[in-house]
Amino acid sequence: MLACVTMKMLHHAKCFQRLTIFGSVRALHKDNRRATPQNFSNYESMKQDFKLEIPEYFNFAKDVLDQWTNMEKAGKKPSNPAFWWINGKGEEVRWSFEELGSLSRKFANILSEACSLQRGDRVILILPRVPEWWLANVACLRTGTVLIPGTTQLTQKDILYRLQSSKANCIITNDVLAPAVDAIAPKCENLHSKLIVSENSREGWGNLKEMMKGASDSHTCVKTKHNEIMAMFFTSGTSGYPKMTAHTHSSCGLGLSVNGRFWLDLTPSDVMWNTSDTGWAKSAWSSVFSPWIQGACVFAHHLPRFEPTSVLQVLICGNFKGMKIKPGSMGKPSPAFDVKIVDVNGNVLPPGQEGDIGIQVLPNRPFGLFAHYVDDPSKTASTLRGNFYITGDRGYMDEDGYFWFVARSDDIILSSGYRIGPFEVENALNEHPSVAESAVVSSPDPIRGEVVKAFIVLNPDYKSHDQEQLIKEIQEHVKKSTAPYKYPRKVEFIQELPKTISGKTKRNELRKKEWKTI
Repeated sequence: MLACVTMKMLHHAKCFQRLTIFGSVRALHKDNRRATPQNFSNYESMKQDFKLEIPEYFNFAKDVLDQWTNMEKAGKKPSNPAFWWINGKGEEVRWSFEELGSLSRKFANILSEACSLQRGDRVILILPRVPEWWLANVACLRTGTVLIPGTTQLTQKDILYRLQSSKANCIITNDVLAPAVDAIAPKCENLHSKLIVSENSREGWGNLKEMMKGASDSHTCVKTKHNEIMAMFFTSGTSGYPKMTAHTHSSCGLGLSVNGRFWLDLTPSDVMWNTSDTGWAKSAWSSVFSPWIQGACVFAHHLPRFEPTSVLQVLICGNFKGMKIKPGSMGKPSPAFDVKIVDVNGNVLPPGQEGDIGIQVLPNRPFGLFAHYVDDPSKTASTLRGNFYITGDRGYMDEDGYFWFVARSDDIILSSGYRIGPFEVENALNEHPSVAESAVVSSPDPIRGEVVKAFIVLNPDYKSHDQEQLIKEIQEHVKKSTAPYKYPRKVEFIQELPKTISGKTKRNELRKKEWKTI
């Protein structure tokens, strides 16, 4: 497989050298059609055998990454790299676990010495898929500083909100966003350090590439307790300002072992490619912790823009292997969580009955679940119902133990006694050739209480069509595609849907528009 790639040895001192690729990105993985589980025999055995022991002290960099370095040195690990990065220009970076360790210790020294950051200080990281993003993640682990990732799509206003809300002491970004940071920095009294990933210098900023050249790779990892805060993620909710959720060293570093071992079913011989944006928690789950827990290679492709053809050329994992798949189902619960369908009082509902999807957190809270909402105890308390953490999703469980998603709880439409989830209606709408995008919400009705209303963005070819006739066609299409009572009795064509920065439709804005006169 490596015949299609021109390889050069990465010398330790030339760790940021970009190498040229002349062939396909398919490499390293010898069998991309494997279907049988590697780490368990079947779903039932996985649930039965899963057990997670939490030590008093735990640090992912020291207790996992450095242990893989030792395995690597002892020849007890396959020759896969720990990290493999390419971009759209044909450049490449590969690091072993030993190289990842050395580079991250250099970065850690920059945070501790040049930036004067102390354990518990907060670091906002806003970078695209560049190798320095991964080094920053590990460096924060080594120093005990709290990492706060952000997407590169953030605006100046978004960055200001995050800096002020988090009281961040340091920000790491690139040339694109540095001017926005400089514009609002005077309003952020806690911000005292700025690092830039750039080939050029910038006044008031430390140039990370230059600083790495002179940094020492001798660094002692801090001794963190398992329940110390490790990272904070800003939620991307469809209502209100984003909230900060806190994760501990164990919730990600140990809790995500179930993802790496069972869901992704990874081994040290595997290569894992997660296409999530670096600003989302999913990137931490599947671009850092889950694969490296298993000693697998983290692969990243920094494309100038999304290219489906390139993405589909590589192996990608999803469902639990060795388990029957029911199309449309969420599947069965992870072995780390006890998941139930509960009613308004927190009572467990029987199979087939719709309710709220809850995770049992009492008497023992699962380690994979975030710890709490930062500085917002009332918001944290609002998520609890009896012994369960309420996810905000509605669904039901069938007789075989498979879970089926219905809708977000605040998106449910109650019309003439019928409960209608917007997603099924939207899926039917989106099948019509005239519909580019759609969002479904409740709208007041004097007889039915609520009815389904669809906001639709038309494909360009249909914008000149007779709208009344088009509405009738779309309504008839939905009646045939799903239960007739679910069809949208009201339809409005709009230019674009309101969305969060992560692309979620803000149904609450559309819903408020409908109900504002009531």
